[in-house]
Amino acid sequence: MITTVCNVHVIDDGVEAFKQASLANVAGSRQEAGVTRFDLLQQVDDPTRFIIYEEYVDQAATLAHKETAHYLAWRDAVAELMASPRNTYSFGDKL
Repeated sequence: MITTVCNVHVIDDGVEAFKQASLANVAGSRQEAGVTRFDLLQQVDDPTRFIIYEEYVDQAATLAHKETAHYLAWRDAVAELMASPRNTYSFGDKL
């Protein structure tokens, strides 16, 4: 299993657009065969900060995800909404 955590900081006036685009990506991602979990979380004390939590069956599934239409649409839609580049970390199997 591969777990990916993506930290995103969005510009103040981009929060709603980011949420809308991201929720569409979440819905599409949850339908992928290699995805076991895909969640969007918004920070309680700073609504401009988000975490995208993703779990995949293997590395191939993570690569396949980045080729889907919903991911590519999300990537393009949110590019100008980022206050800073997103930070993504991937982890291997649970210990």
